[in-house]
Amino acid sequence: MKKSFQFPPGFLWGCSTSAYQIEGSPLADGAGPSFWRRFSHTPHMMVGGDTGDVACDHYRRMEDDVRLMAGLGLNAYRFSISWARVLPEGTGKINQKGLDFYDRLVDALLGSAITPMVTLYHWDLPEALDNRGGWLNRKVADWFADYAAVCFRRLDDRVKLWVTLNEPWVVTDGGYLRGALAPGHRNLFETPIAGHNLLRSHARAVQVYRETGKHRIGLVVNIEPKHPASDSPQDAEAVDLAHAYMNRQYLDPVFHGRYPQKLRDVFGEAWPRWPADDLELIRRPIDFVGLNYYTRAVVHYDPDGYPDKAKPVPQRNATYTETGWEVYPQALTDTLLWLKENYGNPPIYITENGAAFYDPPTVEGDRLEDPLRQDYLKKHIKAAHAALDAGADLRGYFVWTLLDNLEWSQGFSKRFGLIHVNYATQKRTRKASADLYQRIVESNGQVLDEM
Repeated sequence: MKKSFQFPPGFLWGCSTSAYQIEGSPLADGAGPSFWRRFSHTPHMMVGGDTGDVACDHYRRMEDDVRLMAGLGLNAYRFSISWARVLPEGTGKINQKGLDFYDRLVDALLGSAITPMVTLYHWDLPEALDNRGGWLNRKVADWFADYAAVCFRRLDDRVKLWVTLNEPWVVTDGGYLRGALAPGHRNLFETPIAGHNLLRSHARAVQVYRETGKHRIGLVVNIEPKHPASDSPQDAEAVDLAHAYMNRQYLDPVFHGRYPQKLRDVFGEAWPRWPADDLELIRRPIDFVGLNYYTRAVVHYDPDGYPDKAKPVPQRNATYTETGWEVYPQALTDTLLWLKENYGNPPIYITENGAAFYDPPTVEGDRLEDPLRQDYLKKHIKAAHAALDAGADLRGYFVWTLLDNLEWSQGFSKRFGLIHVNYATQKRTRKASADLYQRIVESNGQVLDEM
């Protein structure tokens, strides 16, 4: 019998973006600066000296971009709110013009039959709060809860899917341990403190939502399966450490009320003793998990590996993306089933999945061929369906990303979009992967039966 890739009725097909990566106009209409604006304007921190000052100019071109989404046939769109656009100082006075932008965006989406999924924090902390300690200050949980409440009051009558945080592991590993992302710190002792306060902030936002919200709220994590490079006990230990550090650190506390024991080995004397009340708060139930999946890592034990003793090993005869990530669809199936087996089969949305391959900066004509991205999407959507067949409660799939955009400290050097952006002119051009995705969306996956 031939395999069918038809997805369930009501399955969400979308794209994801984030505010600082696409909006531009970061100080427009009374908005305050985020620490990403400061970081991107710091010499030598960004490839090419790029910034998000213009990005994809989405703040001024929002209606046109929603029409692009409608043209793709999307029935969902995940975007983030810029905290500093809504609360320029991070707390206190609301910037109504900033909040109005997201109000108009939600209405435009609903007018095109596109379900909004709103992320409250996708890495752009208000600079004013970073000046007060940011994620290292325990008060940040209350600051975040107050900000979340502002957004809930304005948008929850129309927004039915909320995300508290995007990829807290990346926030701490890139921003507090390695210095590659805002705020640019390099401090092992700060890293678990920032991570814990992110989880406390997530929990406080969920707490506020349970008091005032009417729909569903969840957390988005990035998972990268770890495979041993050999059968040695040392490589098995490296896998355990890396898995605890990257994949379990932000899920075990939410679902089980405790951190993985292996984190004591990862952080050593930098690992604090956490108050029991904090862990009880963090365990507050959520309605879904958002999974961002891009690749796996094959690792061997390296005593100098920082901080988890795991060193990635390149794989022969593998395809790698422009970001150096191995294309390995099977691990998406495995990850979805791991979430099912270890966390009680929660509802899951694949909130990011995609690939950066080389695309030229300018395009002649009205279409750009991108065969590697097409192949990536086909194989990963099939891998997602395999997990559905095996019992995972998968509710939706969101491509990263709609538009080529600012890839954080990599600037505009990496292109993930279904839509090509000429950054000099802001011309949008559909890639062949956009055409493919439209066919998948419109057939609810059935077109994959022939691929």
